Amino acid sequence: MQDIFYRLISQSLAISEKQVTRTVELLEDGATIPFISRYRKEATGGLDEVKIGKIKQLYEKYIELGKRKETVINSIKEQEKMTPELQSRIENTWDAIKLEDIYLPYKPKRQTKAEVARKRGLEPLAKILMAQYDSGIYEKAKSFITEDVKDADEALQGASDIIAEWVSENEAARNSVRNIFRMEAVISSKLIKGKEEAGAKYRDYFDYSEPLAKCSSHRLLAMRRGEAEGILRVSISPNDENCLKPLKRRFVKGRNELCERVEIAVKDGYKRLLKPSVESEFAALSKEKADAQAIKVFAENLKQLLLAPPLGQKRVMGIDPGFRTGCKLVCLDAQGNLLHNETIYPHPPQKERSQSRAKLISLVSAYSIDAIAVGNGTAGRETEEIISNIPFDKDIQVFSVSEDGASIYSASEIARDEFPDYDVTVRGAVSIGRRLMDPLAELVKIDPKSIGVGQYQHDVNQAELKNSLNQTVENCVNKVGVNLNTASKHLLTYVSGLGQSLAQNIVDYRTKNGVFKSRKELLQVPRLGEKAFEQAAGFLRITGAENPLDNSAVHPESYPVVEAMAKDLNCTVADLIRDKDLRSQLKLEKYVTETTGMPTLSDIMEELDKPGRDPRESVKVFEFDPEVRTIEDLREGQMLPGIISNITNFGCFVDIGIKEKGLVHVSNMANRYVSDPNEVVSLHQQVRVKVLGIDLERKRIQLSLREN
Repeated sequence: MQDIFYRLISQSLAISEKQVTRTVELLEDGATIPFISRYRKEATGGLDEVKIGKIKQLYEKYIELGKRKETVINSIKEQEKMTPELQSRIENTWDAIKLEDIYLPYKPKRQTKAEVARKRGLEPLAKILMAQYDSGIYEKAKSFITEDVKDADEALQGASDIIAEWVSENEAARNSVRNIFRMEAVISSKLIKGKEEAGAKYRDYFDYSEPLAKCSSHRLLAMRRGEAEGILRVSISPNDENCLKPLKRRFVKGRNELCERVEIAVKDGYKRLLKPSVESEFAALSKEKADAQAIKVFAENLKQLLLAPPLGQKRVMGIDPGFRTGCKLVCLDAQGNLLHNETIYPHPPQKERSQSRAKLISLVSAYSIDAIAVGNGTAGRETEEIISNIPFDKDIQVFSVSEDGASIYSASEIARDEFPDYDVTVRGAVSIGRRLMDPLAELVKIDPKSIGVGQYQHDVNQAELKNSLNQTVENCVNKVGVNLNTASKHLLTYVSGLGQSLAQNIVDYRTKNGVFKSRKELLQVPRLGEKAFEQAAGFLRITGAENPLDNSAVHPESYPVVEAMAKDLNCTVADLIRDKDLRSQLKLEKYVTETTGMPTLSDIMEELDKPGRDPRESVKVFEFDPEVRTIEDLREGQMLPGIISNITNFGCFVDIGIKEKGLVHVSNMANRYVSDPNEVVSLHQQVRVKVLGIDLERKRIQLSLREN
């Protein structure tokens, strides 16, 4: 059966069966997606983490479908209705919808109208009626009168109910209705009477309809959310007459009395059973598709956020700004450890501006602060303005840092474990400061859904969302690499092959024995065996290790290759890393073996060129327009600096320094057609935007990135 899976996946992803086979074998052997994509390129033919992830997803899907087929076969066999032809059809079907269609006539039923009629012995009458060539049907119906069937009319109605179910369970009939739904179905939403005020935010969908095939994921999810909140009534429907025409052609054979009764039964079967069933199917499929698109957008945003430029190991002051409650500030050392905290009150109502300025100058000097991170929430702009006008005795960079999710972190068990003696305000300020130093290391502590870069993240399939976001975090952590001697347990958890238990064991070992001096020392960590070492070692860095390769992405299994290169050039590994001219003398073909091919050798050379280099860019200082403080300060035609704060499939949101974010619709992102906003912008990108429109009542701002 696995061979069938490999073939189906190969066809679906347009890659070779060999690539699929080797990838699945590695996954089944316990290899992680980051490890396979980085260190097993020869086996997979260079597949990236996205393709490997899809192979894993499809393989698991086919395994589940295989289990469902076994259930279906066993169920039909128990009913003693299995035939060789039927079993062959089931075994050769790898489409979930088609499988359920085949099973539908045999599926154990609840007490339906048709089932009641069958129990009353009316199925033979339904067959007579369905034949549509016998006359005197009313007289024949009388012969079915029993204690449970009081007269011929009731007998005929029961027979019609059976026919209605036959129609709804007929594969060809279901497919013909599906085709009409696929081509013509319209999704509509209507306001539920009396919900106008409660559902004001759904105003655009109070009386809305469009072809289902053209409905974007964000509109569909918005309607479904309104439906879940009891504001909207949503339906999916095609033209009923267009659906009934092929059904009548299939089941109605003429124009006599029996044909008329069958036609009525066909209409009943369509409206009462078949249409609602297919509508539910399309509702689920469209929701699944919308979920997939929304999850893809969220995952891409999360990836960009996690890979945002870090300031690096600098001494930072983190400030969680506020008006009445003051600005909570913390001083952190270059490793992010808390050195000092206190609160200043530069804003109304206290207005202790001069005292606050003096305190900031004092703390910057006392703790040798290099940069200041100011949360971008309430009072953020005002706090930045005060700091920018302070004459520090050194050049201090000031950054606006996103607060999204900081409150979630500060109240979490992780934060309580890190800072048991401090309240949530101190923890929040620490998180803001650390986000500037290393966004990835800090954001892994927060549930990705709370980071604020999604689109209807609470409305999509939560299991699929969690899987996608966890895989995104894992891919990002392993792409950057982790300092084995400074990483937190939470960051280590996402390293390939580790997980929570081994991450905790590494931290405990480090606490007891001091810093790791080599990657090999990992094997002394309790319960960290050869397999975990294989999966994790290449993604862990040891700064200043005796073996310089321990601070690179070169996997320990490839150390002998590098050592052979150095030996051939009569130099040390350190010399090889340091001297580009030496490396240029190497003939890589010489080092190709059965397990080490040119892809791995090329990766090794790239890493020797810049060992341990952080793939992320450098952080840049940014300033908002000082004249714009509230939405009332905006004017159409204004050009403003901004930062991309969120990306959706209909455009992007831009932070222009006020409470409300502005929307750049996809149609205003460039002087050309844009199908995917990620082609044009990236999260946290600094941009200049033009104000197109301001809706003060709804607090909405329309912006443009177009050049004219």
